[in-house]
Amino acid sequence: MKETLSVLIRMGSLHRLFPFWLLGVFLISQNLSWWIPVALIYGYIAQLFVEYGMHRFLMHREPPKDQGTFNELYRTHIGHHEYPTDPEFFTGDDHWYAVRFGLLSTVIHTAVLWPFLGLIPALTISYIALFVGSVSAFAFYEYCHTIAHLNVPKGRLGQYITRKHLAHHFQDHHATFQVSFGFDWIDRLFGTAHDKATAKERFDRKTMLSMGMDPEDLRLVTARKAFGITEKPGSKTARTSTT
Repeated sequence: MKETLSVLIRMGSLHRLFPFWLLGVFLISQNLSWWIPVALIYGYIAQLFVEYGMHRFLMHREPPKDQGTFNELYRTHIGHHEYPTDPEFFTGDDHWYAVRFGLLSTVIHTAVLWPFLGLIPALTISYIALFVGSVSAFAFYEYCHTIAHLNVPKGRLGQYITRKHLAHHFQDHHATFQVSFGFDWIDRLFGTAHDKATAKERFDRKTMLSMGMDPEDLRLVTARKAFGITEKPGSKTARTSTT
């Protein structure tokens, strides 16, 4: 727990989301009503589908041919697959992305609810749903993802999360996109639950860590150089220690 929290408190996206989350909690205290639990549950569940969708369709999309775009995807996710135990690659480097996404989502939800509820109620409900409900789900995702990759003592919950997520990294990167504990049904719903036979059929030891790409692909080699990576994929850290 201590090691996991140590990683979480250094995550730039959570730092930037925290003030928005606090404002949402304040708004809840000023607007106690029956709709608050509904808004929080909606926001939480919506984020679980966002987590799944972004992981499957954005982070695991066809590798871009343009090197600049490829480098962005590498820093966002491919690098994490090549160096799954290096906390530097647990998240991407655009720490404001989650805030921008939340603000845009709030605007869209407000626009949809405005004709039915009025501007201020629509804005309040949307903000609470997304910056309290969804951000809480996002923080829980980061917790589950972090504990899955840290080599620390774990209880049954931590061991289960680890087994499930590491199957995505080391057995079949085409499946098990949902990371948050308790929501395996989302993968089952969309047909991407882990299947041992399918995973065995797809498995390729040479390309597994590079998400199906040849580890010597020029795009990968160039991206590693761009980010100062000196170690081979699979190493505990992406850079040679100087201490």
